[in-house]
This record gives sequence, structure tokens and C-alpha cells, in this order.
Amino acid sequence: MPIASTNPATGEILETFTALTATELEERILRASAAFGAWRLTSFESRAIRMRRAADILVAEKQHLGAMMTLEMGKPIGAAVAEVEKCALACRYYADKSSRLLASYSVDVLDGEGAVYFQPLGVVLAVMPWNFPFWQVFRFVAPALMAGNTGLLKHSSNVPRSALAIEDVLTRAGFPEGVFQTLLVGSAEVEAIVSHPGVAAVTLTGSEGAGRSIAESAGRNLKKAVLELGGSDPFIVMPSADVKKAAATGVTARMINNGQSCIAAKRFIVHDEVYDEFLEKFVGAVKAIRMGDPMDPATDLGPLATADIRDELSAQVEKTVSLGARAVCGGRIPDGLTGFYYEPTVLVDIPASSPASDEELFGPVASVWRVGSIDEAISLANSSRFGLGASVWTNESAERERFVRDIESGMVFVNAMVASEPALPFGGVKASGYGRELGEFGIREFVNIKSVKQGLGSAPASRTE
Repeated sequence: MPIASTNPATGEILETFTALTATELEERILRASAAFGAWRLTSFESRAIRMRRAADILVAEKQHLGAMMTLEMGKPIGAAVAEVEKCALACRYYADKSSRLLASYSVDVLDGEGAVYFQPLGVVLAVMPWNFPFWQVFRFVAPALMAGNTGLLKHSSNVPRSALAIEDVLTRAGFPEGVFQTLLVGSAEVEAIVSHPGVAAVTLTGSEGAGRSIAESAGRNLKKAVLELGGSDPFIVMPSADVKKAAATGVTARMINNGQSCIAAKRFIVHDEVYDEFLEKFVGAVKAIRMGDPMDPATDLGPLATADIRDELSAQVEKTVSLGARAVCGGRIPDGLTGFYYEPTVLVDIPASSPASDEELFGPVASVWRVGSIDEAISLANSSRFGLGASVWTNESAERERFVRDIESGMVFVNAMVASEPALPFGGVKASGYGRELGEFGIREFVNIKSVKQGLGSAPASRTE
């Protein structure tokens, strides 16, 4: 795929970029490895000063950086600015918390003194997607660099401006040369980078297919990997729920980021007692969505990121309808708009073995099912091969406990939409990947958890953060 920045609202190519040569790529990997030798020995406070400075730059330049994201991948401008602000939040969270989260501690052992240390691994490769071009990177960057690792970013080839801007922010924040670098290379180069002896670990956010490829390469080279893959998140509404609030939140949860989010609510599973009420309110709100220029602050829904993504989504909807589903609103590529737009859509009466039932629909398409019991709701929620997040709506404590216990997912949000935030571990099970980002578990993914024992009668080892 060419490395080009294309405006999805118009189809216009904004800028093209030359990929790194093999020699240039090798130089960057070696630079990251060399930088690790010094960076790993810096103090948490020294790292935190730079990370807070990065947060300050992000906030000061949020309008500019947000507009760049919108032009490059089509998210509404308000959401883009908010994404930059969220990145600053993650920087500050890890600047404040890392020394505590990675502090060594004593353990009781036989015949001596025991301790556990958390030490950085080395160069970590991040393979990141286009849908949240800043947030996906910073939720890796903040913990990885604060832990003492160095980072290499292979960003999606349709957001090169964002990739280079992130490196620029971190450079201006004072991170030393080589601590974080963007690699403008195609996906065909990733396997060789993972295999490189200078790279210690890899993290990927992306498709199931990309995750399997990265896992294979990492496994063959015995390197740590974290995978955050696709999702087909259930959004379950029970009779005790606040149906009006559930319907309003459900629209946001499905249409956020133009429907292009791994944790977007995609399968709406509604109890028969409130199905008609929910569907009426939900469809009414979907029909009121304002689709148009994502640079206009009044726009709710912009274009999909690429023509291929739009066309694949359209084909999935068409096939689902041809098998018996109904589109109660939307269901087509709109007339009169240039760019890669798709109408906000609601599908009902969805047959088994259709794309809406079995696949992830990555765009503004909601699929709604009717169920008669909590057992049926949980069974349907777990029928997907994905297991990233789940949103459940109930005001009965017993139902809440059932959902938390029995839904097969990495996250369950009760009476709220699934969202990521710095303090909560983020990740899934099944085909949604493994490992965690964010929170205390995220920063500990790319460290060597080292056990130390001091025998009786010898001088105790000193421990530092």
C-alpha cells in the first residue's frame, strides 16, 4: 500500500511519502537499541518531566493536531480534538503513577530476603491502526517509555502525517534521540522488524488477520506480544433498564468515530419486554444523525477512512439483507456526497450465518436482536468469536452479577458504554487478542518481572525504583 495521506471526505490525496530504505530502517532500529542503553538508567522523575511536557504540547496544539487527524482519516473535528486531550491525560497519568506501579517490593521467602523488580525489556515495536491515530499510539507510548523502554512505531499507511506528528511532539518534549521513532514502511516489512535481534517485543492493535500474523512472527522469535484485535461488542438491554438513556447512549456507542471502533457497540441484544420501545427510540435517534463534512463542528458522522472500508461494509449489509434481514433505516451509500460516506443504518430480523451475525461490521451499522431471557441474552452475546467489551443495561443486582460473571469479554460496563481510560486495563479474550494495555497491567506487559533472593548472612541488596 502506498504511504499517502488522503482526505476521506473528498478522496483528494493530500501528501505522499517515501518509504524508508532497508538501510534507513536498519539505522533506526540500531538507534533505538543504542538509546535504550542510556534511557533504561534514567530516573522516573526524569522521564516524567518529559512526559508531562508532551502532555502540555498536546493540549496547546490540540486544535491543529485534531484538524490534521480529521483531514487524514475523517473523524468529526470535535472528537479529534477530544482524542488529543485524552492522549495528554494518559501522559500525565503515567508520569504520576509509574514510579509506584513499577516500584520493587519485598516478599517472604525461605532462608533469606526476597524481592521483585520490574525492569524494562528494550525496544518495543508498536503496529498501530488508523481509527484513533493518536490515542492508540499514546496508550502504548506513555507506559512503555515511562517503564524505560524505547519505542518504534509502524503506523497505518493512510495516516503518515499523524505518525510523524507524534514523533515530533515527543522530540520537542525532550525525549532523547532514538527513544521514540516513526517508521514509514509498509506492512510487508513488519515481520522482518519483529524478527530483528534489536527488537525485544511487539504490540499490535488491528485486525484479527494482522494479529495472527504478528503472533506467529513473535512466537517464532520467542518475543513478547500484546494483541488488541477486533470486537463485536454486545449491548444488552433488560426490562429494568432506563430504556431512554440506553437508547441514547447506544447511538453514541455505535456511531462513535464514524462507527470505526473496536469497542463500539455492534450487536444490540434487547429483551422482548422493552424491544419495541428501545427500537423506536434508537431508530429515531439514528435518523436524526447529521452526516457531512467532518470539519464542520455540527457534523455527527463523517466518512469512513477509505473507499475499500466503505465498500466492504456496503457488501456486508447487502448480503445480510439478501439473506432476510431488514434495514429499518439507512443501508446504502448516500447520493450527492463525494468521499467515502455510508448512511447510518439499523438492521433487524438478522438471520444466523449472515455477515451481521458472524462478522465485525466496521462502520455506522447497528444490528438489533430480540431475546426473551437473560440466559438467551448471554448465550447470544457469547456466540461471537470476539470477546473485547460488553455494555449491559439493568438495574437488578442479580442480573448485573450474572453478566459480569458469564459474559466472555475483557471488559463489562454496566449502564454505560464501553470506553478506554488510563486507569482501567484494556483488552479482550478469544479472537479479540491477549494481553492488556493501560492501568497497572498495561505498564507491566513490557517489563522483565525479576525475582531476587538474598541469602542469609550476606549484605542485603539495595533496591531502587
